[in-house]
Amino acid sequence: MRKPIAVVTAALAAALVLPATASATPGSGVTGTILAQQTIGHTDYTLREVTIQPGGYTGWHFHDGTLYAYVKSGTLTHNLADCSIDGIFGTGRAFTEKPDQVHIGRNLGSTPLVLEVLYVLPAGSPLSEDAPDPGCGF
Repeated sequence: MRKPIAVVTAALAAALVLPATASATPGSGVTGTILAQQTIGHTDYTLREVTIQPGGYTGWHFHDGTLYAYVKSGTLTHNLADCSIDGIFGTGRAFTEKPDQVHIGRNLGSTPLVLEVLYVLPAGSPLSEDAPDPGCGF
């Protein structure tokens, strides 16, 4: 249990200013393992390790709450529904995904991308929700 707490602490410390993923349209090459879960009051906290294989992607999706993520290895290309790239995050970088913001995460590299993601969601919410493909062509 110490490792998940350390990861959460590091992610929050590095990313309080700071995506996970889903299979919305659908995704490809994505796996996830829940490392820890806790509900406090009306909020669910889930720590999850997400791996995206080279050429893989999450599918278009959004979250009902905020996500805090840390790139453990690899590089994530993060696109919004207007098709713009709002971030390219390499090993050691942290970032945040805002609630209700439709996006897709892609691994355009040649090595697996591994993310440590803290989902902070309203109690009972799914980790992600599918969104339609906005037609970006990838």
